[in-house]
Amino acid sequence: MTATAPATPTAWSSRRFRGFWYAQTISQFGDRISEIALPLLAVTMLAASPGEVGLLTALIWLPYLFGVFVGAWVDRHGHRRRLLIIADLIRAVVLLTLPVAYLLDLVTLPHLFAVVLLTGVGALLFSMAYPSFFVTLVPSHAYVDANSRLSLSRAGSFVAGPAVGGALVQVLTAPVALVADALSFLGSALLLHRIPDAASEPTPRTPDPAATSPDLGAFRRIREGLTLLLRHRVLRAVLACTTTVNLFTFIAGTLVILFASRELGLSAGAIGIAFGAGAVGGLAGAALAPRVTRAIGLGRTAIIGVVLFPAPLALMALAGGTVPAKVALLAVAEFVSSAGVMLMDINLNALITKVTPDHARARIAGAYSTVNYGIRPLGALIGGWLGTAIGLRPTLALAGTAGVCAAFWLLASPVRRVSTLDAETP
Repeated sequence: MTATAPATPTAWSSRRFRGFWYAQTISQFGDRISEIALPLLAVTMLAASPGEVGLLTALIWLPYLFGVFVGAWVDRHGHRRRLLIIADLIRAVVLLTLPVAYLLDLVTLPHLFAVVLLTGVGALLFSMAYPSFFVTLVPSHAYVDANSRLSLSRAGSFVAGPAVGGALVQVLTAPVALVADALSFLGSALLLHRIPDAASEPTPRTPDPAATSPDLGAFRRIREGLTLLLRHRVLRAVLACTTTVNLFTFIAGTLVILFASRELGLSAGAIGIAFGAGAVGGLAGAALAPRVTRAIGLGRTAIIGVVLFPAPLALMALAGGTVPAKVALLAVAEFVSSAGVMLMDINLNALITKVTPDHARARIAGAYSTVNYGIRPLGALIGGWLGTAIGLRPTLALAGTAGVCAAFWLLASPVRRVSTLDAETP
């Protein structure tokens, strides 16, 4: 009789991961409400100008420019779960100040700017503590599966979240609708608190040099995080790739809604239908990513995702004809792009998690975020300038075509040869 090999445990078999997934799912749906409510609050209730709306967007990403410093600090903090809970509570309390101010008729643009900035600080703290906590929840062979499940929740929130958020804003007003997002952060904090303590204290697989150098200064830790990131062949290639694709997708992303409204003459409802239908591609990409990865390998799947993510932006520039034809083309382009970003993110995030030294996870995440997220406001500014200088269609076509070139960073690196995370990773 031939012995049957035991089935490989999946991420879902871990009770601790399930708790984390529940927390993230609730938080993601809450985020979609805020993404609708905050701009509408600025535009409809506070009569914000286009420049002020642009500043509102910039403030969301501004804290990430300091990710390298926050990451160095988080690496010295042993309680990652505690930091995640604190980050959730910060965002819940800050958001709740808006409905309170609304009830007292005290809402102002400076208050809104402060809320956006402080919620960004909470998001930064969460993202810096996230990598070290994540590796305690699932074994390395389940990283792709775990990221796929988390990405499914994120993709699902983009399908249903905007509709729910829009309805809440219409019925309750924008400030009161933000209570739902605040409650989602409180729910996330509660679920994280319920995860067993053993999950919150990682046991590093690689020793921390700081353990034998207690006087290691903050700036030296920051420098070491940057050095580890830039000297690692895989991490360096992934950073270059994602930074490039973020630059060009933000150049185009700044103009997509304006293009659909002004150039194509579509109503807000038609735009919502197009992008809501297209967001289903994210669900498909997240669900299929593990299968595609097993079939053709992690590196190849990631490269395909990098191409599919920006390429449809160039397709959008061809939109024309009847209203149904325009809506259909936008929906198809959004579907393919959403599927592509999931194939890219799920696999590259799993690879980053695998190759990052345990003792420097937050430092490297901070350095990575400073570059990768720091490029986004720049992309938005360039997009606005190009849209004015050469027009919306040419800018979309240029950004979509140039964004595809990000794949060359992976093609020229060891990433293209990575088949599975269980294999020896370069």
